[in-house]
Amino acid sequence: MRTLIFIALLGMFVMLSACNDETEQANEHEEEPVEEQEEEEKENGQEEEVREEESEEEDEQEEVEEEQEPQYEITDSSSLSPIDDANPSVVLLTIDDAPDGQALEMAETLKALDAPAIFFVNGIFMESEEDQEIVRQIHEMGFAIGNHTYSHQNLQNISEEEQREEIISLSEMIEEVTGEKPQFFRAPHGANTDFARDLVEDEGMLLMNWTYGYDYFEPYMEADKLAEAMITGEAPEIDEPNSLLRDGANLLMHDREWTNEALEEIVEGLRDQGYDMLDPKLILTPSDE
Repeated sequence: MRTLIFIALLGMFVMLSACNDETEQANEHEEEPVEEQEEEEKENGQEEEVREEESEEEDEQEEVEEEQEPQYEITDSSSLSPIDDANPSVVLLTIDDAPDGQALEMAETLKALDAPAIFFVNGIFMESEEDQEIVRQIHEMGFAIGNHTYSHQNLQNISEEEQREEIISLSEMIEEVTGEKPQFFRAPHGANTDFARDLVEDEGMLLMNWTYGYDYFEPYMEADKLAEAMITGEAPEIDEPNSLLRDGANLLMHDREWTNEALEEIVEGLRDQGYDMLDPKLILTPSDE
C-alpha cells in the first residue's frame, strides 16, 4: 500500500515539474518579443532624435540666412560698394549664358572652392528637362540664378512688349524650376532701355552690367591667357593695358569651355591678391527696400 502511495506521489511530482517547465518556456517566449519591441523602440527613438537635431540645424541655418542684412550696394558703374564697414576688398563673380554646356561643372568647381557667384541664365538654354535640372542643381548648391532674358536679344532693338516677354517669361521659368524669383538682371550685351530698367525694378530685381570681362574676345579664348587677364584686370591684346581690377569689381565670365578650364586659377589668383568672392546674398536689391 505504501508503495502504491509513493508511486502516486512521485507521478504527481513529475506532472507538476512538467507543468512548471512549460510555464517557464511560455514566459520566456512572451518576454522575447517584449525585449525586441523595447530595443526597436529605443532605435526608433534615437533615429527620431537625429532627425530632430538635423531639422533644428537646418532651421538655424535658415534663420542665419534670413537675418543677413545687405552689406553692399551696386554703383552706377556696376561695381559693388560697402554700405557700412563691410570688407571693401571683394569681387563679384558672374557667369552669363548658362546653362550652355559647362555651367554645372563650373558650379561644382566654385562650390569646391567655396566661391559664391551669380549664374545669369537664358530661357533658350533651359527648354529641356535636362537643362532645367542643371539649373535646379546649381541653385541647390547655393548659387544665385539671375535673369539674362529668354532668348538673348538686344533689348534696344525690340518693342517694349517684346522686352516684357523676354524678361517676365524667363523670371517665371526660373521661379518654376528653382522655387524662387530671380533677384538679379543683366541685359544681353549690357544694352539696357528705360522701359527694361523700370520693369526690372518693379519685379524686385537688381540690374547690373559689369566692370570687366574678356572671355568673349578671340585673343582670350584660351584658358591661360584668360586666367592672366582676369587676375590682373589687364587685356593688352584688346587695347586695355591698364588694370580694371579694383575693390568691388563685377567680373563678367561666360559658360564657355576655356572659361571653365581657367576658373579655378582665376579664383585662386584673385584670392592671392587679397580679394574675397562676394556672396550675392549680401547685395542690396529692390526687394530688400
